[in-house]
Amino acid sequence: MADKRIRRIREEDVDAVVQLVYDLAEFERARDECHLTPGQLRTALFGEAPALFGHVAEVDGEIVGYALWFLNFSTWRGVHGIYLEDLYVRPEQRGSGLGKALLATLAAVCVERGYARLEWSVLNWNPAQGFYKSLGAVPMDEWTVDRLTDEPLKALAAQV
Repeated sequence: MADKRIRRIREEDVDAVVQLVYDLAEFERARDECHLTPGQLRTALFGEAPALFGHVAEVDGEIVGYALWFLNFSTWRGVHGIYLEDLYVRPEQRGSGLGKALLATLAAVCVERGYARLEWSVLNWNPAQGFYKSLGAVPMDEWTVDRLTDEPLKALAAQV
């Protein structure tokens, strides 16, 4: 049975979710790298062509956690999957089952739609790794995430 504390994100949730994104950035020791605005998140989720989706965890009328995700595609499996960009639950709510409920909701979306994977990245030092493994998640130790941003991204783009 679905956890009634979890629901799809609504437009009126955007400001609360942005605050939680900044809380996550603080937790991940990268607050200065977070520049998300409510307008950006609103457009990504509710604009003309939304490519970002989300769920929130709500307790006593307050948004205390969220999951933001988008579709990826597995060429090997031939179907889409979900890439979980962010999963965050406020510290005082951890251990209440909200993180698991958010992940279970996304797993249910995958199964319902025939998606092959639910994937995410986690920092090596994040203690949640044990929780993820307890759910059956497998670390992709042989894979390294590469990223281009800022000046290196612009420099490569300039070669076109």
